[in-house]
Amino acid sequence: MAVISTETIPVQSEPDVVAVRRRVRDASAKLGFSLVDQTKVVTAASELARNTIIYGGGGTMQLDLLNGPRNGLRLVFEDKGPGIPDVELALRDGFTTGGGLGLGLGGAKRLVSDFEISSRLGEGTRVSITRWK
Repeated sequence: MAVISTETIPVQSEPDVVAVRRRVRDASAKLGFSLVDQTKVVTAASELARNTIIYGGGGTMQLDLLNGPRNGLRLVFEDKGPGIPDVELALRDGFTTGGGLGLGLGGAKRLVSDFEISSRLGEGTRVSITRWK
């Protein structure tokens, strides 16, 4: 699997969420994703970008275009926030520490092909998602 391009986008405030959505939509269209697949990966990216701001205090998103046997889009969200005390619990539908519906992490996971999360208390969280064409 080769990374054919990579870029890092700041995720610090609501305007950055809009930029993330736009950039992910453009990249997924460039890779030839269907409109449905574009919408799925944009929705997952939007949710993770908001989590990066709300729960992680801001961070970055790395966007990688992948080329190999299949084309894909990998997004890596990282923050230096407080971390997630119980990742398995946080992935369950209905779990929330905010005022939302608790569909964020689990919902994002269902919208992509590959989902990885690592979190360390006091150090931050890293979520990597990949959507394959």
